[in-house]
Amino acid sequence: MTFAKRFELRPIPSRNSSSLARIALAISLICALSSFSAAVEHQKTVDKNLVLWTDPGDIKSKNLFYGPGGEEDQPKLPVTFIKEDLGGHSPKFEVRDAAGKKWKAKLDVEAHTETVASRLLWAVGYLANEDYFFPTLKVEGLPPRLARGQGFVGPDGEVRDVRLQTHPDHLEKRKNWSWHHNPFTHTREFNGLRVMMAVINNWDLKDDNNGIFADSKDSLMKVYGVSDVGASFGSSGESYTNKGSKGNLSAYRHSGFISKVARHHVDFNFPTHLPFLYIFNLPHFISEFRNRSIGKHIPRTDAKWTGSLLAQLTPEQIRDALRAGGYTPEQVEGFATIIEKRIAQLNAL
Repeated sequence: MTFAKRFELRPIPSRNSSSLARIALAISLICALSSFSAAVEHQKTVDKNLVLWTDPGDIKSKNLFYGPGGEEDQPKLPVTFIKEDLGGHSPKFEVRDAAGKKWKAKLDVEAHTETVASRLLWAVGYLANEDYFFPTLKVEGLPPRLARGQGFVGPDGEVRDVRLQTHPDHLEKRKNWSWHHNPFTHTREFNGLRVMMAVINNWDLKDDNNGIFADSKDSLMKVYGVSDVGASFGSSGESYTNKGSKGNLSAYRHSGFISKVARHHVDFNFPTHLPFLYIFNLPHFISEFRNRSIGKHIPRTDAKWTGSLLAQLTPEQIRDALRAGGYTPEQVEGFATIIEKRIAQLNAL
């Protein structure tokens, strides 16, 4: 038999037409996926000025006692009262320091927790506010009585348990962003931020706690960050009072961390569902129930990547962040031990 005869083309039987159709469909899908990949690459190019995470560099060299603002950006005392802020759950008011810079003062438990949480986020490459905690702070020009937080005011305008906060000078908050709809969904950096929220048990995941910041150094750049992380280091979900849900060592220790490890993903025990009586506030109940997905089905590789960043922190750095939040030596050691255990769990995935 000749070579030509052996390999001559023959008509394909009609019974194989379905196979041809499947082949054609596969080719179409490959082409479609190629087009989609090109579109994704194009989208990445278009969105290059949107920033959620930046390489933190040498994490071990960061000063977690002073945080992102450093020692040099601390408020210049004394500070003067401007006006009270009645938004949110914690007592707040605005002040101006001796250098003319505005700061947001927050009182009560979140003054501690937010100071610590912001430092941990900043250490691994996420945007964080400049937070400084003061056990006591002289505030000039305080009104005779505050609408909220008067119990923290002592004689001569001295206020206890105060956190002063400002954004980096070159950033200005323009609007909020959503955990469920944002340009970074499915990226490693976004999943890493979800993991960070689980590490610190920040359950208050309202969209208005997130901010998109314009950068005065680059008019095209938009920086995304979580601008309020005060509901941290307590239970893994909202409770009836702040006593157990924020800055509570016992609740933090017993809250659990990783709830499920599958082949390709991991679930965290955060945020947990609201107490039953919240069903009578149905919009809030539904919103919080929806937010449970934020801590679920995170790729194991992304969770471990986050752990690898946190693992670069030294024990002293973690304790410096907690000392900056005004915790006692016993509390510092207690919270640090839990944080270190969670970091080890991430790296063991």
